[in-house]
Amino acid sequence: MDIKSDHVFWPIYNGLLNSYPSLQHNEVCDVVIVGGGITGALMANSLTEEGLDVVLLDKRDVATGSTSASTALLQYEIDLPLCELIELTGREDAERAYWVCHESIDKLETLLEKLDGDAGFQRKKSVYLASEENDVPDLEKEFGARRRAGISVELLTAADVASRFSFERPGAILSRQAAEVDSYRLAHLLLTRAQKNGARIYDRSGMTQYDTSSGEVLVGVDGGWKVRAKHLVFASGYESVQYLPKKVVNLKSSFALVSEPLQHFDGWWERALLWETARPYFYMRTTADGRALIGGVDHPFRNATGRDAMIPKKKELLMKKFRELFPRITLEVAYSWAGTFGETKDGLAYIGSIPKRPLCHFALGFGGNGITYSVVAAEMIRDAISGRHNKDARLFRFDR
Repeated sequence: MDIKSDHVFWPIYNGLLNSYPSLQHNEVCDVVIVGGGITGALMANSLTEEGLDVVLLDKRDVATGSTSASTALLQYEIDLPLCELIELTGREDAERAYWVCHESIDKLETLLEKLDGDAGFQRKKSVYLASEENDVPDLEKEFGARRRAGISVELLTAADVASRFSFERPGAILSRQAAEVDSYRLAHLLLTRAQKNGARIYDRSGMTQYDTSSGEVLVGVDGGWKVRAKHLVFASGYESVQYLPKKVVNLKSSFALVSEPLQHFDGWWERALLWETARPYFYMRTTADGRALIGGVDHPFRNATGRDAMIPKKKELLMKKFRELFPRITLEVAYSWAGTFGETKDGLAYIGSIPKRPLCHFALGFGGNGITYSVVAAEMIRDAISGRHNKDARLFRFDR
């Protein structure tokens, strides 16, 4: 599946950070991971920390799929507001799902301290803007739901927004639990650590088939090689859905651009993460070297050719929105691109195994906060493979 366009920012900015060989022999291990993006990298790190013997395969060069196209905002909010999730799942489960994502940002920061390098992680404030006056009652309802859940948030009035930014909005929710990161560099740093812990990593080595009928996993790989393992982890994002018995996600195209380094951020309070109530929504962040990174204006996915043909038009829409918010900031576009992502019915990830495939574990962090879901999945699947009960796994099970 062609999951992104050309000219995505992170690989161009970082260059080739590391390279791995293709598989040229048979392998035997405890766990084989399919997918070497941020999800597979977090998984490999978690499983090797557990002392498990890991082989990781990627059909591309590692981290050049969805990870390279990610805008990498780290937020605890899922695609469905908490007040709406409560109506679907009940208050207890909905609040816990939000808290699991909230805690994952702290866990990722702790993990980053163990890595040998800078992944561009920066703590940020996050501002969820009411796009129109009619959105304010729902915004206030969402604020109340989060406060009742014990999440620290502040409700901003129109005057509060105007005092902080160069634009006006009728209200907003301010959260202090958010961050931004360089997803491509983070994946490479995690893979380096996993490799030091014994993982064998092979890119340009796609899985051609797999079989679990013998009571173990036998994976066929490009070139006719085989990997024999006790467990298989699918960490290949939207390309994993072909191995599921039913549809669990709707695919969409999302668009992004990154600017040349900016001279100033006049009117952009504390370079906070910004996103809005309108759907499809518009969101933005900055980068460690002082660029604006803007995304959104999603569109239903049909095919990669049609998606990529929309990039020029979508780029103009993103630029127009930016200029409306920050008229005093001169923005010159460096790169623009498109990627494919998915949404689930309740905004929650799918993590775990299914009855017909008990040796196979899926880490499907669909939605706008895929990186935080990947942190969660790495912990939950590690526990499942190690035979430990994880009290939160039920929130993301396939039969929910």
